[in-house]
Amino acid sequence: MDRAFYLSLAARGARMPIGTDLVMHEEAEPEKVRNDGAALGRVIARAARRWNTPLAVPLMDLRLEKTDLLALAGIGEHQAETYHFTSPLDESQIACLCGDQTVPFCAGSRARDTALAAVAAEEDLVAVGMAIGPFSLTTRLLADPITAAALFGSGMTAEDSDDVRLLLQCLKVSEAAVLRSVRSQVRHGAKAIMVCEPTASIAFISPRQLKAGSNLFEKLIMEPNLRLKAALDEIGCDLIFHDCGELIDPMVEAFAHRLRPVMLSLGSSRKLWEDARLVPSDVVLYGNLPTKSFYSDGAMPVEEVKRRTRELVTQMKACGHPYILGSECDVLFVPDAQETIRYKVEVMMSEQESVSLEA
Repeated sequence: MDRAFYLSLAARGARMPIGTDLVMHEEAEPEKVRNDGAALGRVIARAARRWNTPLAVPLMDLRLEKTDLLALAGIGEHQAETYHFTSPLDESQIACLCGDQTVPFCAGSRARDTALAAVAAEEDLVAVGMAIGPFSLTTRLLADPITAAALFGSGMTAEDSDDVRLLLQCLKVSEAAVLRSVRSQVRHGAKAIMVCEPTASIAFISPRQLKAGSNLFEKLIMEPNLRLKAALDEIGCDLIFHDCGELIDPMVEAFAHRLRPVMLSLGSSRKLWEDARLVPSDVVLYGNLPTKSFYSDGAMPVEEVKRRTRELVTQMKACGHPYILGSECDVLFVPDAQETIRYKVEVMMSEQESVSLEA
């Protein structure tokens, strides 16, 4: 794809939620669809067409790379979600977990890849892959990643601390796992990959340590993601970078200027019209309505959805930065609240349109 494609979408006033999960739960047996590539492909395509976008985005299932990685260590799929490494790995384990060999991808990964291939065959759609980021995967492999990151940020090395040693080892194997996933998705037709780094945030990276001169953000987040971006460039696949965590301005600026994604997706804690000054004019900003709260009329009433939509549209038009109106993260199905969520998504989409017509 060409960067101009995404700029053109923004210029046309494109809007879209990351809403495949919501559409999947309209199926009679949604959990079966999750692992059925043909059915999942139809759902992804239907979600894209419902919101009139060529970007066909799969489920934001950030468990898949961990499951596939742990399969190499002999950890079964049913154990993967709660499994953590508790002591440093030996060299043979690291070599196995970083290997380029074909891995027995779990049912969800196989279904995603099959679905992407089906979507890629549709002339009006662009298949967008999905992967967890290296640091966010690392945090899921450790029982206490916050402490390990803090120790590293304080200047401790792998020689000083087993916690730091394991942190860096998990980061290495996580980067390899994400790259395997990305390459598989590209082989199946993905033209862009949404890399999700929600834990690349101040919850895990201390601003105080950064201010004191620590390189933990550089080493734990930027370096592995820069290598991932270089790999995507080499294979001709676009990067869409998503981080809905709590961020400080230098983090946003680093993502925008150094990773240079075609789209930068941020959470509702950020004001996109203020972040526009931190982002190159050829990087499309995406988001960032507070869809995580859409299930609750108390936390996010319909009138507040309208107000925030109008505010975002007005402010982004005023600042002139290219953007696509959408959700702050994936819009998840919530039992007994699905109609409320769907209605608020439609309000979010139509309210943007009415404001544009008035302008």
